[in-house]
Amino acid sequence: MSSTLERITDTASGMVMYGPIALAKLLPYRLRIPFLGWLTARLVAPVAGYDTRVRDNLAHVLPDLPKTEVCRLMRAVPDNAGRNMAELFSTAEFIARTRKSRVYGPGLKAIRAARADGRPIIFVTGHFGSFNAARIAMIEQGFKMGVFYRPMANKWFNTRYIAAMGALSQPMFEQGRRGMMQMVKHLRDGGALAILTDLNAHDGVPLNFFGKPALSSPATAELALKFNAPLVPTWGIRKENGLDFQILIDEPVAHSDPITMTQTVNDRLEHQVRERMDQWFWIHRRWKDGTGPLADRGARHLADRQKN
Repeated sequence: MSSTLERITDTASGMVMYGPIALAKLLPYRLRIPFLGWLTARLVAPVAGYDTRVRDNLAHVLPDLPKTEVCRLMRAVPDNAGRNMAELFSTAEFIARTRKSRVYGPGLKAIRAARADGRPIIFVTGHFGSFNAARIAMIEQGFKMGVFYRPMANKWFNTRYIAAMGALSQPMFEQGRRGMMQMVKHLRDGGALAILTDLNAHDGVPLNFFGKPALSSPATAELALKFNAPLVPTWGIRKENGLDFQILIDEPVAHSDPITMTQTVNDRLEHQVRERMDQWFWIHRRWKDGTGPLADRGARHLADRQKN
């Protein structure tokens, strides 16, 4: 009985989550994207508490930010999130719109050289601008992009989310033992991999992000070292028109040790966010376990690594 009730509850909440997307899909693409952005910022965010979370995160790391800017970001951040969701569920139009995005930056030469040598490449990014726009643009550039992802908690919505993600490109590797094995094979075969690394990592170490400790996983850097793969920060930057993107390929992170490399990734992301504050997902509880038992464990882990 309880499992049936859980399934019903999961389905109901998933349908509520998907409802605004279904409504937006009635509109043509050029109206659909800003409409779902507006709807998320003005209706969904206040009900779900996203705007409050944006405000609290900003107060935690940027307490001197002017109130007018905080209020602007409380609307602009959910707007970008809504646009991302509308784009994800608009597969054909999104691909057609973004595949020819401008790709530029100091890392282009390095990734082309690695591809020519048959070496794997790890593109590292965050919930900034549009990760999926960067993914589509790099596929257009000829890179065989694999994606490592964390499934969503709501099973009903997750099924549709994974289908939409998979429609953009394959292969996809789900977080877990099986996904890790598939991902390792992909890298050994010289494939490219895209990983988002700005979620709160319960098994991570407390590294600096906006001047505060944020649990950060060194696993991505460890993979880059293990497979001798360039670790390349990549940013899908939304243009002012709200519909198009430019893709910045950053200089690869120098191979050293996983902690130093992971901190460099954090620093690179922070630089991009400070340039375009409204394009990062300030809704995340990024500093949730910056202090306490998990952070203490991570700090001990960090100290042990540095001794070795």
